[in-house]
Amino acid sequence: MVTKITPADLRVYFIMGSQNTREDPLVTIERALAGGVTFFQLREKGKGAKIGEEKEEFVRKIKALCKSYQVPFVINDDVELAIKIGADGVHVGQEDESIESIKKRCPKDFIIGVSSTNLSEAEEANRAGADYIGVGPIYPTSTKADAKMPIGEEGLTEIKDAVGELPVVAIGGIKLQHVIRLRKAGADGVSFISAICNAENPELMAKVMSLHASIY
Repeated sequence: MVTKITPADLRVYFIMGSQNTREDPLVTIERALAGGVTFFQLREKGKGAKIGEEKEEFVRKIKALCKSYQVPFVINDDVELAIKIGADGVHVGQEDESIESIKKRCPKDFIIGVSSTNLSEAEEANRAGADYIGVGPIYPTSTKADAKMPIGEEGLTEIKDAVGELPVVAIGGIKLQHVIRLRKAGADGVSFISAICNAENPELMAKVMSLHASIY
């Protein structure tokens, strides 16, 4: 398990589930890791998602991959599984388990990320002790069926100004051409799903995104 994260750990934040790619998901993940993603979140939800023992086996393989590249690995929502297999942490939404509840039963260095769609949610996550917040959606996105209204780059800047040193990851509808603008707007990290999953060469795309994210 890694120690608590730094803003640099979040710079190129990759989110994926097996349902997000037509290729072998483990191959896609490894290519992205080889390309330089700095953080990985498994979001195994929706139609076709793995469950039960199949999901656990899948998660253990992802953990091993991330460990080999020294990249922090968190699981979306599934706190029990994250603790069981020794993931680095979890990422939760506003309707998932609370930060306070997670802290009571997780290891000391467990990473807790929280989705925030507006200023009040971000400020509450900061007060509750989140290690970082995923802010968005910044732009319209088709990856998440229940996505809220986009907050834009202005909303991102407003939240970053309010939470200060708490790391902020921009989420939602992000493409390569947005990366430098979002970093300038205050994002410590920029997240991708489709831009990497649907790329003809996920490794090359991750490398280019890493370069852009490092410019500012």
